[in-house]
Amino acid sequence: MYPQKKYKFRMKKNFLALSVLLSLSLSIYAQDLNNPIMTAVPSLSIAPDARAGAMGDVGVATTPDANSQYWNPAKYAFMDSEAGLSLSYTPWLRQLVTDIDLAYLSGYYKLDQRQAVSASLRYFSLGDITLMNELGYPEASAHPNEFAVDAAYSRLFSDKFSGSVAFRLIYSDLNNGINLSGGTEMYPGIAFAADVSAFYKTPITLQNTDGNLSLGLNISNIGSKISYDNYETSNFIPTNMRLGASFDYPLDNFNKISVSADVNKLLVPTTSSAKLLANPNYYNDLSPVAGIFQSFSDAPGGMSEELREIMWSIGAEYAYNNQFFVRGGYYNEDQYKGNRKYFTAGAGFKLNVFQLDVGYVISTSQSNPLDQTLRFSLSFDLFGLKNLVK
Repeated sequence: MYPQKKYKFRMKKNFLALSVLLSLSLSIYAQDLNNPIMTAVPSLSIAPDARAGAMGDVGVATTPDANSQYWNPAKYAFMDSEAGLSLSYTPWLRQLVTDIDLAYLSGYYKLDQRQAVSASLRYFSLGDITLMNELGYPEASAHPNEFAVDAAYSRLFSDKFSGSVAFRLIYSDLNNGINLSGGTEMYPGIAFAADVSAFYKTPITLQNTDGNLSLGLNISNIGSKISYDNYETSNFIPTNMRLGASFDYPLDNFNKISVSADVNKLLVPTTSSAKLLANPNYYNDLSPVAGIFQSFSDAPGGMSEELREIMWSIGAEYAYNNQFFVRGGYYNEDQYKGNRKYFTAGAGFKLNVFQLDVGYVISTSQSNPLDQTLRFSLSFDLFGLKNLVK
């Protein structure tokens, strides 16, 4: 179960226990767990922006916006505006605690009609944690936090197809340099990762009206493992493959609807008790690349369990005059792999050079701490703003 506002840890072994706790608290909460996939830095899997958050956490193939850096940077090559910026804020797990939140800043700049560069900064705060010594007495308090900074280059290869590569630095500090007496020393964890993404967009004519079909792929966080004990042990970061499709259809000159769907799979090995019994250091010694390939066929339950590891989501958006937006969606994760199941809803308002979006989570699984999660995003068209102030 997710801990309350004051956390209690005994720093006796290594990072493994803390990693498991954070994974459970952020992404693996359920009443009946079978064999969920656990990773370090699970905050990297949190959808940061309100638009996608209101559409069931879909975004790899939706129409490009300033927050495409997280979902699919290849979309930036299709942006109409030359430059944009977005700031998002998520007060996380408000049903349980009041001091966990995520802040996200992203932006892009088009070098010409075919190329774009982009970047983002993500900061995740885990609030205040009380650290306990071996005797169970409070000894210190820490303010754990994680951040990631990345940059991407996107390019059109044709009028319909684009690709992108991104590079990321990940920093995770779970105890602020505080090491308890008699405990194993912990250090901030550092990892490097890359994303590879693609985006395809083509017009489709239905009833004499042109809609747009989009397809997207993003393989994110391909990179090194992370360690908190000077590499005595190491942990996988959440390498993820996301595939999606979206269809935009204008009802008339003022009204437009879009329907989108994403599927996700963590490219991280599934824990096997048999492998751990045979070699307790099996996962610690496994390389990130080997882990990616192994993730498609290593579930102890065979193909049926592999299929359970696929998460899916659907979302829809209605736009009036490209100024007012109403959104909804649904996210599904198997009950034995995390049991995150929730509806989402939200709205947006666009006026000249800025856009305000809000997203809200309504959980359908009992006692899910994601329930009533709220996101806010404020985006700016920097090129339009420049023209206004001339």
